Formats: sequence, C-alpha cells, structure tokens
Amino acid sequence: MRSPVGRREVVVSGVFTALLVLSILSLPSLLLTGPAYKSWPFLAAARDSSTTGSSSGGGAGYYPVSFAYLISASTGDAARAARLLAALYHPANCYLLHLDREAPAEEHRRLAELVSGQPVYARAGNVWIVGRPNLVTYRGPTMLSTTLHAVAMLLRLGRRWDWFVNLSASDYPLVTQDDLMDVFSRLPRDLNFIQHTSHLGWKIKKRARPVILDTALYEADRSELIRPANLTTNRRNLPTAFKLFTGSAWTMMSRQFAEYFTVGYDDNLPRTLLLYYTNFVSSPEFYFQTLACNSRRFRNTTVNHDLHFIRWDSPPKQHPLYLGPRDYRRMLLSAAPFARKFREDDPVLDRIDRDILRRDGAAPGRAFAFGGWCSEGGVRLCSNPQEAGRKGMIKAGAGSRRLRAMLNKMMNARNFRRQQCR
Repeated sequence: MRSPVGRREVVVSGVFTALLVLSILSLPSLLLTGPAYKSWPFLAAARDSSTTGSSSGGGAGYYPVSFAYLISASTGDAARAARLLAALYHPANCYLLHLDREAPAEEHRRLAELVSGQPVYARAGNVWIVGRPNLVTYRGPTMLSTTLHAVAMLLRLGRRWDWFVNLSASDYPLVTQDDLMDVFSRLPRDLNFIQHTSHLGWKIKKRARPVILDTALYEADRSELIRPANLTTNRRNLPTAFKLFTGSAWTMMSRQFAEYFTVGYDDNLPRTLLLYYTNFVSSPEFYFQTLACNSRRFRNTTVNHDLHFIRWDSPPKQHPLYLGPRDYRRMLLSAAPFARKFREDDPVLDRIDRDILRRDGAAPGRAFAFGGWCSEGGVRLCSNPQEAGRKGMIKAGAGSRRLRAMLNKMMNARNFRRQQCR
C-alpha cells in the first residue's frame, strides 16, 4: 500500500505534467493572440478580433475574403508606393508599407505625408508604415527577413485576413480588389500560390553552392553581398536532410502557412531553413518554395504560379524587363492579377487605371479602384468606408472573369496534381 507522501508525489507529478502539456499546446495561440500588442502605440488603430469572426476592424468580416499586403519600397519609391497602395486599396484588407532604411529621411517623411494625407486610410484604420525599417540587400537574406517580419506584424494585429501578398513598389494590379475577392471567395483558404521547381539548373552553381555574407545583417549603414576570401565559390554541398526548390520571390500565401512559418508549431523546419538560407544568394527565391514542398502539411496546397505577368530577357537576367504600352494586350491575355515591373508614372499605368481599375487619381474621391464600397456617388461615397449599407458589397467585373478562367485551367485535377512539389 502506497504511503500518503508517495500518493502526494504522484498527484503533484501528474498535475505538473498536465500543466506542461497544456502550456505547450497553447503556446502558438498565446504568441498569436495574446494581449501584449495592446501596449504597442503603432497598433492602436487595430481592433482585437478572431480571424474567422463576423466582424473586424475596417469591415473585413462583412466580406467573403480579405488580403494582407506588404508593399516593399526602396530609395526613390515613395510616390509610386503610395500610388500602388491607392490602386490596391479596399477597406477590408490590411496594408503594410516598408521603405528601406537606406532611403533618406526626407523620403520617409514624404511617404508618411502621402499616406496620412488620404483620410479614408485613417477612417478604416488598415494602413501602416513600418516605423523601424530594415536595411535590405535585395539579393540577400535581409529581403527575406523583412518579409517574415511583415508577416509577423500582420498576424500580431489581430485582424482578419486570409492571404498574404508581397509586392514591390514597381508592381501594379491588373484587377480590382472586388474582382480578386469574388474569385478567391470560391477557393479553399489553405491554397498557397508559390511558383516552384526542383530543377535548379544553373542555379546550383550560381545560387546553391556559393557562400555569401549580407552586410546588412550586422552593419547599420551598408547593404551589399560579399564572399569570404577563405571560401571558394563551389564549396558548399547540396543538403540531404531536405530537397531544394526554387521559383519566384512573389507569392500569395495562406494565413495557415503564414502562421506555420512564423511560429513553427508543427516542427523545426521553418527555423532550420531560415538558418540554412542566411548565407544563400537570392534566398527569397528559395525559402518559401523549399519550406512548403518539404512540409507534409503544406506540400499539397501549392499552386505553381506567382499570379504575376512578368517579361524576361532570353535567357533570363537578374531583373525582368520594364513593361510599357506595347505590353498592355499581353498583360490582359495573361489574366494574371498583378504585373511587374513598371517605371514610375509610365503611360501604361494611366491606361490600367482608366480601363481596368476605373479610377482617376486626379479626381477628388476617385483615387480608388471601382468596387462595391466605392462605385457611384463621388467624394461622399468613397470617403467613408464604414457607411451603412455598403459593407460587404462586391461589384466584380471583367477582371474576375479573366482570373477565374485562368485559375480553372490551372487548378483542374490533372494540372493541379501534376505541378505540385516534384
């Protein structure tokens, strides 16, 4: 017969074990929805809400789906980042703008003025600028770390969104947000649009084997890639613990996948790959592809497309060709919802505004794309996104039909499985 002391030890041990298991299971939810964010001044405009609730800040809960956008900009990009924001704007979405720390202080102030000068953003409370921006080397891991930082911030806001989209200031939409919402409301919420392939080709020698250092990781005012003198170009072997995948740096990722690589709740793969790609050339073209395709949970959720129209040299160079008026028809025929890259104030952007987005940035109250929340009525209608009777209203157009046809072809049973993580 066990003594009272022995029974007490068993009870204490059982209680301690139960508490330990409970704390481990609840850790992700604490990290994602804990109350600590309420003390952050720059998040004061956000409301605490469930990701699946019927209402949330900015009226997102009244719409079938919503998106979280990161707009990355560098020196000289303040004006076109603000133009891209207006072209993408919808009160149901979230928008985070990151202007590289290398940009002069005057340009950071200019971006803040352009954003704060639009009263609709303040009324909806769904636009933020990163207050402590990162130094970014665009072929190094600091571009990847900036994207991960943005996702963590957007998750921490506690607002509803279903997909994360990363864009640069040189991108532009080819559909309205109502078109995008109409199409994506018909799709499973766990899909990830990540262009990927395991056929590395020339990237084995130029990307996978070289070992580099990104000075922006440890210096406050310099961003460049260097190769240590004591390391040869082809020294690194390919990994055997996981399979490398590569593809486009531009993605649309589900909230479930975003939570996975931010918190790493299933396994340690997100952190392992992050460490591996720290000394890797062009890591944004590898990280999310390798992570999704080596994860048992997410490998079958990938759609092999980056949702962009991009024109390249033949053979492709480091950067794509600039798009112009001659590319307008090809952009439409591609049915992609986004295109890149454009020069600032290129005439083709005015045509996209006029013919596709039905917006006129020069006219008061018509700075935004046509949609259910901002369709007729001029200044009054588009100035108050919270006005009763308009929340949840979607007015999709030709862009929705084009995008739906593209996705139907891409995601039929034969094409979808054949192009997944091979």
